Amino acid sequence: QVQLVESGGGLVRAGGSLRLSCAASGRTSSLNTMGWFRQAPGKEREFVAAITWSAGSTSYADSVKGRFTISRDNAKNTVYLQMNSLKPEDTAVYYCAVVPRVSRTYDYWGQGTQVTVSS
Repeated sequence: QVQLVESGGGLVRAGGSLRLSCAASGRTSSLNTMGWFRQAPGKEREFVAAITWSAGSTSYADSVKGRFTISRDNAKNTVYLQMNSLKPEDTAVYYCAVVPRVSRTYDYWGQGTQVTVSS
Protein backbone atom coordinates (compact mmCIF):
# COMPACT_ATOMS: atom_id res chain seq x y z
CA GLN A 1 0.00 0.00 0.00
CA VAL A 2 1.11 3.53 -0.77
CA GLN A 3 -0.44 6.60 0.82
CA LEU A 4 -0.31 9.96 -0.95
CA VAL A 5 -0.91 13.40 0.51
CA GLU A 6 -1.04 16.47 -1.73
CA SER A 7 -0.54 20.05 -0.60
CA GLY A 8 0.14 23.49 -2.04
CA GLY A 9 -3.12 24.29 -3.76
CA GLY A 10 -4.83 27.65 -3.42
CA LEU A 11 -6.15 30.73 -5.15
CA VAL A 12 -3.90 32.64 -7.53
CA ARG A 13 -4.38 35.26 -10.21
CA ALA A 14 -3.83 34.48 -13.87
CA GLY A 15 -0.14 34.63 -14.70
CA GLY A 16 0.83 33.60 -11.20
CA SER A 17 2.56 30.47 -9.91
CA LEU A 18 1.93 27.67 -7.46
CA ARG A 19 3.92 24.62 -6.43
CA LEU A 20 2.10 21.43 -5.52
CA SER A 21 3.69 18.70 -3.42
CA CYS A 22 2.76 15.05 -3.06
CA ALA A 23 4.33 13.06 -0.24
CA ALA A 24 4.29 9.28 -0.49
CA SER A 25 4.42 6.91 2.47
CA GLY A 26 4.05 3.19 3.00
CA ARG A 27 5.64 0.88 0.41
CA THR A 28 7.62 3.62 -1.27
CA SER A 29 10.21 1.10 -2.46
CA SER A 30 7.62 -0.06 -4.97
CA LEU A 31 7.27 3.29 -6.76
CA ASN A 32 7.65 3.20 -10.54
CA THR A 33 5.97 6.32 -11.84
CA MET A 34 4.29 9.24 -10.13
CA GLY A 35 1.87 11.44 -11.96
CA TRP A 36 -0.35 14.47 -11.61
CA PHE A 37 -3.89 14.58 -12.91
CA ARG A 38 -6.60 17.20 -12.65
CA GLN A 39 -10.36 17.37 -12.81
CA ALA A 40 -12.31 20.54 -13.48
CA PRO A 41 -16.01 20.86 -12.61
CA GLY A 42 -18.14 19.01 -15.12
CA LYS A 43 -15.13 17.53 -16.90
CA GLU A 44 -13.36 14.21 -16.85
CA ARG A 45 -10.08 13.77 -15.04
CA GLU A 46 -7.13 14.41 -17.33
CA PHE A 47 -3.43 13.67 -17.29
CA VAL A 48 -1.11 16.59 -16.50
CA ALA A 49 2.43 15.26 -16.02
CA ALA A 50 4.37 12.21 -14.89
CA ILE A 51 7.88 11.29 -13.81
CA THR A 52 9.61 7.94 -13.46
CA TRP A 53 10.99 7.39 -10.00
CA SER A 54 14.39 5.93 -10.90
CA ALA A 55 15.42 7.69 -14.11
CA GLY A 56 13.45 10.88 -13.65
CA SER A 57 12.04 10.79 -17.17
CA THR A 58 9.16 13.21 -17.58
CA SER A 59 6.09 13.60 -19.77
CA TYR A 60 3.53 16.39 -20.01
CA ALA A 61 0.13 17.11 -21.45
CA ASP A 62 0.34 19.50 -24.39
CA SER A 63 -1.79 22.02 -22.50
CA VAL A 64 0.86 22.49 -19.79
CA LYS A 65 4.14 22.05 -21.69
CA GLY A 66 6.47 24.95 -21.13
CA ARG A 67 4.49 26.16 -18.11
CA PHE A 68 4.51 23.24 -15.65
CA THR A 69 7.50 21.29 -14.39
CA ILE A 70 7.35 17.98 -12.54
CA SER A 71 10.23 16.92 -10.31
CA ARG A 72 10.90 14.50 -7.48
CA ASP A 73 12.97 14.20 -4.34
CA ASN A 74 13.69 10.52 -3.84
CA ALA A 75 15.05 11.04 -0.33
CA LYS A 76 11.77 12.67 0.75
CA ASN A 77 9.53 10.39 -1.35
CA THR A 78 7.94 13.54 -2.69
CA VAL A 79 6.97 14.70 -6.16
CA TYR A 80 6.39 18.35 -7.04
CA LEU A 81 4.49 20.20 -9.73
CA GLN A 82 5.72 23.71 -10.34
CA MET A 83 2.99 25.61 -12.17
CA ASN A 84 3.88 28.92 -13.80
CA SER A 85 1.94 31.27 -16.07
CA LEU A 86 -1.31 29.89 -14.70
CA LYS A 87 -4.50 30.37 -16.66
CA PRO A 88 -8.14 30.29 -15.53
CA GLU A 89 -8.53 27.04 -17.46
CA ASP A 90 -5.99 25.44 -15.12
CA THR A 91 -8.60 25.65 -12.34
CA ALA A 92 -9.26 22.12 -11.10
CA VAL A 93 -8.71 19.66 -8.31
CA TYR A 94 -5.22 18.27 -8.75
CA TYR A 95 -4.46 14.68 -7.80
CA CYS A 96 -1.22 12.80 -7.57
CA ALA A 97 -1.10 9.10 -8.31
CA VAL A 98 1.37 6.25 -8.34
CA VAL A 99 2.09 3.34 -10.67
CA PRO A 100 3.68 0.59 -8.57
CA ARG A 101 6.44 -1.54 -10.10
CA VAL A 102 4.16 -4.56 -10.23
CA SER A 103 1.47 -2.68 -12.14
CA ARG A 104 0.98 -0.69 -15.32
CA THR A 105 -1.81 1.46 -13.97
CA TYR A 106 -2.15 4.26 -11.46
CA ASP A 107 -3.26 2.19 -8.52
CA TYR A 108 -2.91 4.70 -5.68
CA TRP A 109 -4.38 8.20 -5.55
CA GLY A 110 -4.22 11.15 -3.21
CA GLN A 111 -7.23 13.07 -1.95
CA GLY A 112 -6.64 16.03 -4.24
CA THR A 113 -5.88 19.70 -3.74
CA GLN A 114 -7.88 22.59 -5.19
CA VAL A 115 -6.21 25.06 -7.54
CA THR A 116 -8.24 28.10 -8.52
CA VAL A 117 -6.93 30.65 -11.02
CA SER A 118 -8.82 33.93 -11.22
CA SER A 119 -8.88 36.09 -14.32
